[in-house]
Amino acid sequence: MHIKTTKCNRFCLVASVTNQEVFNRPEAQASFEALFRSFDPEVQFQYFKSFRRVRISFSDALAAAEARLRLHKTDFNGKEMRLYFAQSVHIGSPRLEPPKPDKQFLISPPASPPVGWEQSQDATPVINYDLLCAISKLGPGEKYELHTATPTTPSVVVHVCEDERGDSSAPDDSDQDDKPRPARPKIIQTRRPDYTPGVEQ
Repeated sequence: MHIKTTKCNRFCLVASVTNQEVFNRPEAQASFEALFRSFDPEVQFQYFKSFRRVRISFSDALAAAEARLRLHKTDFNGKEMRLYFAQSVHIGSPRLEPPKPDKQFLISPPASPPVGWEQSQDATPVINYDLLCAISKLGPGEKYELHTATPTTPSVVVHVCEDERGDSSAPDDSDQDDKPRPARPKIIQTRRPDYTPGVEQ
């Protein structure tokens, strides 16, 4: 877990400026910078117009502290100016660390599994030997009831298909050419229930 720490920069001030003239007019910038050059001639400025902030870097920490003490919440061109010491945020290590190998064994191709990992055994398949025995004894035309009907559920019955040719011997190619193929049975569609118009409200 990375630890977040905040450190105050004693050499840098951040000015909150609501007057947009500081970012647009060179004359306003010159008068703004003159306020801080009186404390440190080597002061540097960085303007962030979108955030309405100005970063002011001093070469001496005492000069930055004195400027903040005297100019904080003072009036500049009719607007209040506020000054704050800049803060640097440090999160964990300065270097980018690789991700923790908690579940790398799930990545394809998998790496070595973690210590103590064991492969799970597959469950024994469920085979209904009674059903297989009953089906094996069925002949053409016979049926087998898998599930007995109840007052709320229907019965499930297995029917063995009969040979449409009447015999179990497979005919040769000449017989297939001479004998016409039997017509396929017609599928009877389920009748739709009678429509009863409802009462419109």
